[in-house]
Amino acid sequence: MSDIIQLLPDSVANQIAAGEVVQRPASAVKELLENAIDAGADKIQLIVKDAGKALIQVIDNGCGMTITDARMCFERHATSKVRKAEDLFAIRTMGFRGEAMASIAAIAQVEMKTKRHEDEVGTLIQIEGASFIKQEPVGTADGTSISIKNLFYNTPARRNFLKSNPAEMRHIIDEFQRVALAKPHIAFSLHHDGVEVYRLPASAMKQRIVHLFGNNYNERLIPVEEETTIINLKGFIGKPEFAKKTRGEQFFFVNDRFIKDAYLNHAVNKAYQELLPDDNFPLYVLFIDIDPAKIDVNVHPTKTEIKYLDEKSIYAIIHSAVKRSLGRFNISPTIDFDQETGFSNMISHKAPEDIVPPSIAFNPDFNPFTSTKSPARESAAPRSQNQHLAPSKNWGSLYEITNHQLPEQATIDLGGTQKDDEFEPVQKQFMQLHHRYIVSQIKSGMMVIDQQAAHERILYERFLLHLEDRKGASQQSLFPQTVTLSPNDYELAKSLLEDIKSLGFEVREFGKNTLVIEGIPVDLGSTNVNETQLFEHLIEGFKNSQQELKLDKRDSLARSMARNSAIKAGTALGQQEMNTLIEELFACKTPNFSISGKPVIQTITLTEIAQKFDK
Repeated sequence: MSDIIQLLPDSVANQIAAGEVVQRPASAVKELLENAIDAGADKIQLIVKDAGKALIQVIDNGCGMTITDARMCFERHATSKVRKAEDLFAIRTMGFRGEAMASIAAIAQVEMKTKRHEDEVGTLIQIEGASFIKQEPVGTADGTSISIKNLFYNTPARRNFLKSNPAEMRHIIDEFQRVALAKPHIAFSLHHDGVEVYRLPASAMKQRIVHLFGNNYNERLIPVEEETTIINLKGFIGKPEFAKKTRGEQFFFVNDRFIKDAYLNHAVNKAYQELLPDDNFPLYVLFIDIDPAKIDVNVHPTKTEIKYLDEKSIYAIIHSAVKRSLGRFNISPTIDFDQETGFSNMISHKAPEDIVPPSIAFNPDFNPFTSTKSPARESAAPRSQNQHLAPSKNWGSLYEITNHQLPEQATIDLGGTQKDDEFEPVQKQFMQLHHRYIVSQIKSGMMVIDQQAAHERILYERFLLHLEDRKGASQQSLFPQTVTLSPNDYELAKSLLEDIKSLGFEVREFGKNTLVIEGIPVDLGSTNVNETQLFEHLIEGFKNSQQELKLDKRDSLARSMARNSAIKAGTALGQQEMNTLIEELFACKTPNFSISGKPVIQTITLTEIAQKFDK
């Protein structure tokens, strides 16, 4: 039997390595940006076309390379950062594995121009599919410019797995944001298809966060700083009132390297435990500085996971530092009457002795169960001789008498037996309970409906239908509103624009990261809606549905729209509004369950009610 084990050709080995290192255009962006940082650049430009599929170009003003280094950097396991195994535990640079450039060159057409500051001419190298095409002297600026064209051109199966351009561009923006946050002292810019997405000057950390995510983030940030013998922690966290339904804006950096760590993430979330609902996630950008000998960064191909020698202590430090900052800078409301203008009408300038407490007039003999219209009812229930005729004068403090009374025709008839548990009300008369539930008599007892869950179900099925037939009606806004999104959300909104219009929105692009809302769905016309806020919540809700439930695009959009447009618990409804809501609910395909899978309708039978009185 002949030997069957053979060494792989370099071209095949490089393509296998590329499968680990370069999964999509964003992976190549990450590697090139990190190499530019390691080269000592203080100005880095990223240019992409066709979401990185046609071109990824990174231009830096770093140290540049010699002719030999320029050729050597495309060899496998070639790196300037590691000389011996011990160096792996003293790494403070970004890229060090030595496979990035070789992997990229194996699956793309690469052109590199590089020149050191002390050299008169630079070097041009062209590679296609790991094969050198050209190497020659060239006049070029100091630093390095690398262009990656036609990514995955020789591995079409990998190219077929790429997502749409907006989806791939969002991944590129994610990588760009992570690198830019880690190095605020470096100026960055990003251009996509000739349009400037970011221009970030060198700045302090807070300004870098604001430049990346928007000017409104300036008021959302709380500083965090803690120095210990184990780690030094610094950065910013977000105020609880600005938390979102998705985890998007959460960043941990260890020695300026972006990492993903569910354990440390839990430490931050636990500090917010009593301040946020379970489905809300705070913003944080936190930097951990630690001795490289106490961590291992070489545990994952993309270097986004790290092992620590003393992770429990790090957890405790992060949790206590975040909790302390929340208490120090944010949470307790300020009682400063010079600033809190909402209290101005409550302040009296009279002397304390001039203030007279208000008097309260009430009838101590009032009984809500008696009626002047029907004196016969009073005699129908005679009092026992031991019962006091006058109630206690303090009984009124136990009750809150409201103006909402149950109409006589809505009272439940307790006589007779019922055969079934039909939901159809005996009479179309409903009562609202605590502005949250709708109550009605049915043949077997009573029916209780969650008004918000019911309206969400109605709108969800309606919006889903609009997305399918593309006939969502729009109502023109009297004053069109502009909404400015983060670059990532803007790319997402552009990819959803046709479906958003199907819901009934009239939206068009308007300059850099800005949309104009000229109309909203007719279904929302009767409500006082803030178009800008609704649109932002629509995008945020869509991301949440996609992230948590992995739903298709249209289903996620319909769910997000329904949740943000439905009437909320606490909304008072008139009799006609309740009638309409119930009729539309029972016309739904799935009226019994909310869009989150919880019951919309609960019934209480006469037997269950009777049992309450038999105890």
